[in-house]
Amino acid sequence: MKVVDIKIFVVNPTAAEKFDGIGHLYRGGINYVVVKVLTDEGIYGVGEGTLHASELAVVAALKNFRELIIGKDPRNIEDIWHFLHRSTYWRGGPIFKTAIAAIDMALWDIKGKLANMPVYQLLGGACRKGVLVYRHADGRDPKEVADNVRKWLERGYKVVRAQMGGYGGSGKLKFEPPEREGLPGTTYFEPTRYLIEVPKLFEHLRSELGMEVELLHDVHEQISPIEAAQLAKSLEPYRLFFLEDPVSPEQKDALAFIRSQTTTPLAIGEIFCDREQIIPLFINRLIDYIRIAPLHVGGITEARKIMTLAEPFGVKSAFHGAADLGPISQAAAVHLQMSVHNFGVQEWTDFRSIQVFCDLFPTPCEVSDGYAYPNEAAGLGIDFNEEIAPRFPYSPVYMPQIRRADGTVHGY
Repeated sequence: MKVVDIKIFVVNPTAAEKFDGIGHLYRGGINYVVVKVLTDEGIYGVGEGTLHASELAVVAALKNFRELIIGKDPRNIEDIWHFLHRSTYWRGGPIFKTAIAAIDMALWDIKGKLANMPVYQLLGGACRKGVLVYRHADGRDPKEVADNVRKWLERGYKVVRAQMGGYGGSGKLKFEPPEREGLPGTTYFEPTRYLIEVPKLFEHLRSELGMEVELLHDVHEQISPIEAAQLAKSLEPYRLFFLEDPVSPEQKDALAFIRSQTTTPLAIGEIFCDREQIIPLFINRLIDYIRIAPLHVGGITEARKIMTLAEPFGVKSAFHGAADLGPISQAAAVHLQMSVHNFGVQEWTDFRSIQVFCDLFPTPCEVSDGYAYPNEAAGLGIDFNEEIAPRFPYSPVYMPQIRRADGTVHGY
């Protein structure tokens, strides 16, 4: 069996229309990068290489990888992974790891189809009946946030992320429109009000919802290490499931200080792409949940190894799953988390409830009573409809721009 071609697609089904929870932060929608790895025996696999606002860079890497793996046996997943990882002298990084992930997912899809088994069975079988997921609840004030949390609970979800006014909340001072059409505008942010109001939000949520509801919060790297320590400590009485991204990856060494100041569980990792960034966090027991996405660390092959490394240190998965990752990578994450013992929770976007995604990606994973389930079809259990792909062409997209009150550039 040999690889005979790799087809690469970029589709943007959200450019013209915004859907609940999808594309609300991104002007121009979200571009999803999809690959089909074709074989000489007529079996193909699908994978995903989406990296928001850097899609075309990943496509360039995929075109280079295409030439390298045509003629190789797609069943040799481990060998191909290392071959691609070492095919450039400059190893690692988000562009190359995402491109490798796209091919890796497609190869696992092929392997599952050859074995006539869903991928999670090839990874050791099911460790659980379903994958616990969480949804996002936002609002303009604590009452509205509480009402939106209740809506998810009433639909059967067990874990909810609570924000007030999006990332940065009341710390957002003003918004300036873009300099010209097609570019993002600029939000100005200062942390003081945010740090004061987040504990008040959770005080209200606990008074309204009780202590047993599982709630979490995403700082989204908006504050300094000392501010993160203050926030995590002030949230202790409200028993968070975890506090997400209290600092940026560049400040990950500060997690030791934050850890020393609080018992609030910590989660980080959604923009990590290399295991070397992650392993010290396990060894030094600095986090409780690792927020990687298989899509951005090199696919199922690498994410599985990272979770094996995490297991002896008691670190659980909480894979990134916002709408800037598509249905194929979501399916890959669900298959992997069905099979690892140290699973925690999965961030969720309900692609299955939106017809255009069901048309493009037959068929996204299903959620029932707060748990996601892989499709039991052979492989990843999802496909890509290339016949309708031209209806959803690529559209340039940029990340939101954030500055501090004095005009200094600040991270999103």
